[in-house]
Amino acid sequence: MAVSYPQIVLFGDSLFQAAADLNDGFCFQAAIQAQVVRRFDVINRGLSGYNTSNALSVLPKIFSPPGPGVPRIAYLFILLGANDAAVPLPTNHQHVPLDKYKANLKRIITHPIFAAHKPKIFLITPPPLDQIRITELDKANGHPAATRQTKISAQYSQAVRDIAAENPNVTLIDLYKALMDTAIAKTPGFDPKKGPALGDPESGVRGYLERLLPDGLHLSAEAYRIFYDLVKPHLGSEWAGTRDEERAAYVLPDWRVAPWLEEDEYLKTFNG
Repeated sequence: MAVSYPQIVLFGDSLFQAAADLNDGFCFQAAIQAQVVRRFDVINRGLSGYNTSNALSVLPKIFSPPGPGVPRIAYLFILLGANDAAVPLPTNHQHVPLDKYKANLKRIITHPIFAAHKPKIFLITPPPLDQIRITELDKANGHPAATRQTKISAQYSQAVRDIAAENPNVTLIDLYKALMDTAIAKTPGFDPKKGPALGDPESGVRGYLERLLPDGLHLSAEAYRIFYDLVKPHLGSEWAGTRDEERAAYVLPDWRVAPWLEEDEYLKTFNG
């Protein structure tokens, strides 16, 4: 049987699907793969437009329980909620009520398939929302109003924090906070204590969210770099601090120490 590499799985919506894209010289998924090369495979299961109900329905179709020929899921990153938080409109049907969203997330992190793999599970808060920009684009695309609202989206991010706090086997990645803190720090004169958030029509200020969320929802290359900086410290404990850290935990040994066959036997494997 072929050697099986353990997996780092990115399970979510378009925010993970787009993590495979190369923008402005940076690719989130490639950055992770470069960090764990020869130790793990990074598997992208980002499904654009999906909410947690959709994700639950397809979970058994895209993930298998452990078994012969099935790679072990070692790390599981879950990023869902940006679509659940969409407001109900005649032109959009992605909304999942907050209570059901919480229940769905709990079902995902405790799903028997994932439980059988025993991965390290990371829950990621959906990012902030620039409702000012979202409104412009949604109305231009035929929606009667913005499909998402800043205050509602923030509630779904808080729900992720709450669920992570309730589950000691889950680690929180607070993408919302990291991006919003960056946006506030890079928006001169904006004081979040004095009123509504950046991107909220009541504040009327997009500020640096304009650079981090170009369409109001999806991440720019700069935002993905911030995201990667959050994830990076959680990967590599298996080999960090070892005597030969550079090559430790390789699935296949380094060529310098590999038990190679004698040259004539090695050539026979290619010559039949």
